[in-house]
Amino acid sequence: MTDRYCVFGNPISHSKSPLIHTAFAAQTGEALEYTAIEAPLEDFAGAWQRFVAQGGCGANVTVPFKEEAFRLCDTLSQRARRAGAVNTLLLGKNGLTYGDTTDGVGLVRDLKHHGVVLEGARILVLGAGGAVRGVLEPLLATRPKSVFIANRTAAKAAALAADFADLGVIQGGGFDAVVGPFDLVVNGTSASLSGELPPLPDALFAPGASAYDMMYGAEPTVFLRWAEARGARVIDGLGMLVEQAAESFFLWRNKRPETGQVRAALRRELEEKR
Repeated sequence: MTDRYCVFGNPISHSKSPLIHTAFAAQTGEALEYTAIEAPLEDFAGAWQRFVAQGGCGANVTVPFKEEAFRLCDTLSQRARRAGAVNTLLLGKNGLTYGDTTDGVGLVRDLKHHGVVLEGARILVLGAGGAVRGVLEPLLATRPKSVFIANRTAAKAAALAADFADLGVIQGGGFDAVVGPFDLVVNGTSASLSGELPPLPDALFAPGASAYDMMYGAEPTVFLRWAEARGARVIDGLGMLVEQAAESFFLWRNKRPETGQVRAALRRELEEKR
């Protein structure tokens, strides 16, 4: 019997996860089926239970269900507990649901893939929502010199920084408290979806700095265009998507897929849409 996996979201038709995991399965010789399921906004837990009843073995979870996935798990990884959210579900042989988050791992691996040096770096992270919370532990584990979280609501950024202060030098505040230069600026806000730009000073980037947007698309986001005009090397979040998927695949199948070909195929697909 072919093992079944899926990605839950709402909406979900745009998801690249079925393409990515089907490619990983072919590459590793694993027999599995991976589909996209739009879960009801009011009944994510029910959608997971129905999937399990139909033979589901595991799932990815995307917006807006990561916090709900966290709450339904019987067992959580340490990084999921710190993140307060889950993007990977695994049904154990004992029938219990195990939850993990691979977003932070995906971000760090993608940054390293692009040659970004994180150890000793001065890092600015924009936003203080779930996307940012999910990547802070892996980011701090690379031993940067400092991390500053900037958010429109300064108190939210400060509170988030305090939650992770035991892991490294990290502070938070409003955008008016941002003082560069930084070696890496990561945009974890949803502003890219609406074409908006957080209020940032022009003198933000150190020489040789990189700007990273967790979003991606056929065209560069407004944040990446702004950063490139100020001398930063720009990277979008496509590689993060592939790398977090590879970590999920490893958790499910105990095989680590090679990501280069999948990255290249998705990039070609985006370029064809231009």
